[in-house]
Amino acid sequence: MNKVKVVLLTSLFALLPLAQSSAQKGGKLKLWYDKPAANWNEALPIANGRIAAMVHGNPSKELLQLNESSFWSGGPSRNDNPDGLKGLDSIRTYIFQGNYTRANTLSNQFLTAKQLHGSKFQSIGNLNISFPNAEKFTDYYRDLDIENALSSVSYKVDDVIYKREILASIPDQVIVVRLTASKPGKLTFTTNFDSQLKKTSVALDNHTLEMTGLSGTHEGVIGQVKFDARAKVINNGGTVSFVSDSLKVKNANEVIIMVSIATNFVDYQNLTANETQKCIQYLSVAEKKPFNTILKNHISTYQKYFKRVNFDLGTSEAAKATTKDRIKNFSKSYDPELVSLYYQFGRYLLICSSQPNGQPSNLQGIWNGSNNPMWDSKYTININTEMNYWPAEKTNLTEMHEPLIKMIKELSQSGKETAKVMYGSNGWVAHHNTDIWRITGVVDFADAGQWPMGGAWLSQHLWEKYLYNGNLKYLESVYPVLKSACEFYKDFLIEEPTHKWLVVSPSVSPENTPQGHKSALVAGCTIDNQLLFDLFTKTIKAAKLLKKDASLMVDFQKILDRLPPMQIGRLGQLQEWLEDWDNAKDQNRHVSHLYGLFPSNQITPYTTPQLFDAAKTSLLYRGDVSTGWSMGWKVNFWARLLDGNHAKKLISDQLTLVEPGQGRNSTMGGGGTYPNMFDAHPPFQIDGNFGCTSGITEMLLQSHDGSVDILPALPDDWKNGSITGLKAYGGFEVSIIWKDNKAQKVIIKSNFGGNCRLRVPNAMVLAGGKKLNTAKGTNPNPFFEIVKVKEPIISSAAKLNTVVVKPTFLYDIPTESGKTYTFIIK
Repeated sequence: MNKVKVVLLTSLFALLPLAQSSAQKGGKLKLWYDKPAANWNEALPIANGRIAAMVHGNPSKELLQLNESSFWSGGPSRNDNPDGLKGLDSIRTYIFQGNYTRANTLSNQFLTAKQLHGSKFQSIGNLNISFPNAEKFTDYYRDLDIENALSSVSYKVDDVIYKREILASIPDQVIVVRLTASKPGKLTFTTNFDSQLKKTSVALDNHTLEMTGLSGTHEGVIGQVKFDARAKVINNGGTVSFVSDSLKVKNANEVIIMVSIATNFVDYQNLTANETQKCIQYLSVAEKKPFNTILKNHISTYQKYFKRVNFDLGTSEAAKATTKDRIKNFSKSYDPELVSLYYQFGRYLLICSSQPNGQPSNLQGIWNGSNNPMWDSKYTININTEMNYWPAEKTNLTEMHEPLIKMIKELSQSGKETAKVMYGSNGWVAHHNTDIWRITGVVDFADAGQWPMGGAWLSQHLWEKYLYNGNLKYLESVYPVLKSACEFYKDFLIEEPTHKWLVVSPSVSPENTPQGHKSALVAGCTIDNQLLFDLFTKTIKAAKLLKKDASLMVDFQKILDRLPPMQIGRLGQLQEWLEDWDNAKDQNRHVSHLYGLFPSNQITPYTTPQLFDAAKTSLLYRGDVSTGWSMGWKVNFWARLLDGNHAKKLISDQLTLVEPGQGRNSTMGGGGTYPNMFDAHPPFQIDGNFGCTSGITEMLLQSHDGSVDILPALPDDWKNGSITGLKAYGGFEVSIIWKDNKAQKVIIKSNFGGNCRLRVPNAMVLAGGKKLNTAKGTNPNPFFEIVKVKEPIISSAAKLNTVVVKPTFLYDIPTESGKTYTFIIK
C-alpha cells in the first residue's frame, strides 16, 4: 500500500469518532472460542485456493481435515441423454396441452441423465497430531485471524503454555503447522495420516510421512484422481523417530510440520500429471524456508486482497464474548461488530476458496469432511454457484472471480455437445448442475433438473466483470461464450400458442412447483425470460463494442423483441410462471422470478415502479425465515428494495445459531449460522456466507440503476460507520463515512474517467466547497446505461401500491482517469 493511500485511509477513519474496539479477547477480525471444536461445524477453515484444512484445536489430538480442490470422484465424463431428440417434441406438446405429468414422465425418460448425475467433491483425509497427557488443560483459547489468514490454538498443561499456529500458504502452496511450548523440551507427540480413500500410508524416514490414494467410484464412473500427501516434520531440539505409518517426536523445543498435497489433475479432460512429483516439488521448496519467512510472505500475499476493504460499524460490550455466544445472542443484543466480522469472513472465504488458475468455489467452497457430501458438494448453477461470486467484483476481489470465468469458458465447450445431442441445437447449454468434469446434461429428476438455463445465468458474470474492469480485450475473450449461448436459444426457443411469444420449453422455475401441479415442468418461466433478456441484451452490446457480427445481432434483436414481458398477477405479485399460478402461502426458499430485481437490474424503483411494487409483494408472501442461503439472497432483495431495516432483519435471521447436528426440517427451513460462522442450509452450504456479504454491500453501495448510489438501504441503527475500497460499475472505487445516518464523506477514485452520476441521501459538495451540478437526463456514461424492459401485463384484479422512495440528491461529476474526488456533507 503506498503512502498516499495510507494517509487517505488514516484521515478517512479519523473523521468519524466510532467507538474504539473493546479489549475483547479475540479482536476485531478474529473468530475465537474457549473450547476445542466438538465437530466439523465448530472447526475453523484455512485454505489457499487449492488445498484446505479444518482445524479442530483439541489439546490431546489435533485434527486437520484436509481437502484438495481437484480431488473429485470419477474422472473425465459426460452425462448427455442421447435420446433427447426422440422425446423433445412430444414433451413440448404435452406442456402446451397442460398435461404436465405426462411431460414430466417423458422428460425423465428422454432428457434426464441415464446414469451420471455428477461427481462428488471428496476429502483427502486427516492429519492427526496426538499429544500425551494433555487431557487436563486450562486457559484454553483458539481463533481464526481473518486479517492474517492464520489459525491459532493455545492452552496450559501444568505450568507449560502450548501454542499452535496453522496457515495455508498461498505463495508456498503448503499447509504449515508451528508447535511451540513455553519451556524447552516439552513437545512430545505422534503424528500420522488417515483416509477412507488411502492406498498407502507410511513413514518414509524419520521426518517424512506419505499417504497416497484414489478418488471414489460413483454412479458407474471409476475413480481416477490420484493424490499424494506428504508431511515433513522439522524439529528444533528433541528427537524424531518413525514406526510404520507414524512419526514420534520427543522432547522438542519447537516443531514445524509442512503438509503438501497434489493430484494428477491437469484439467477437466486430462489426468496425466504426476501427483508425486508435484507434491515433492511444493514441499522441497517450502522446507528450505524459515517459518517466519513463510508466514511473512503468506500474510503479505493474502492481505494484498483482504485489506482492500475496511468495514467498521463500531463495537459494543457484546463483542467481548466468544464468537459462538455472539451468534447465539445476536438477535437480542447490540453487536454491530459481529456484522462487520461476518461480512469480512465472507471475503476471507472467497480469497481462500477461489484463487486464480484454480477451481471455483463449490457448494462448500473448498472445505468438505465427507466422501459422500450433501448434493455431492458440486456446482449448483440455478443460483448457488452464481451466489458464491456475487461479492467478487463489488468487494474488490476481482481476481477471485477468475476461476468461475474459466469454468464458464470450459462449460461453453463441453455444453456444445449437449446442445447438439440432446436438442439438435447450435451453441452451448448447461442445466442446473455441473462438476469438475464440466458435465452439462440433466442432473436429477425433471422436477429440478430440466432447467436448460444454467449457461444463461453463468454468462451474466462475463458481462458483469466487464462493467467493473472496462477491458475490451477481456470482453473479446468472453464474447464467443456469450454469442454461443445466444445461438443455442436461437435454435431452442419455441413459439407458445396463446401470445406467440418465444419461450423456453421444457423448463422449471428452479425447484418450485405450481400449486396443484404434480410436476414443476412448464414453459416460459419468468426467470427464463429475464435471463434471456439479459443474455441477448448484453451480447448485442458486446458485439457493438467489439464491432462484430452485425447481421447476427439483427437476428438476436428479433428474438429479444419476442420474449414474454414480465407479468403482475391477481395478488399484485410478480408472476413466477407464464400463467397466474402463484400461491400467497408459498414460502419456497427459491424466489427465482425475482432475479430481475437482483442480481439483475430489470426491476428498479426509478425505472419500473409497478414491477418494483410487485416484486416486493412477492417477497412479502415468501416470508423471511428459510434455509441459510435463501436468507442471504433475501438480504440482497431487501437492499434493492431500499429497505435497510428489513435487510438487517434478514441478517439477524441469518446470524441465528444452528447447533451442529441440527438437520433440515421437512420444509427445508431453519437455516442460520454454525458456531464456526459457516452458513447452515442446514447442512453447511457456503453460498449463504457469500450472499450475505453481497447483501451488506448492496445496503451501502449500489450502481446498477444508472448511478453510484451511496447508502441506499442503510438501517436506522447503523447510525455511524465507514467502509473503504468498494467497487462500482464504470471503474469507480468508493469509500464512505456516515454519521447520524447521513453521508459525511465520500471518496471516489475514477479508474476509467467519464461521468460519475452520484446519488446521495443528503446534500454534498466537493471538498473545498465547490458546488456540484445537479444531474439531468440520461447518464452519458455507457457503463450505466439502463435498458428499457417491456411494459408489464397487469392483471385486472391486481392492486398495486404507489412506490415511495426517500428523497435523494443526484449529481453529475465529470471525472478523469486515475484521479480521486472527495465529497463532504454540505
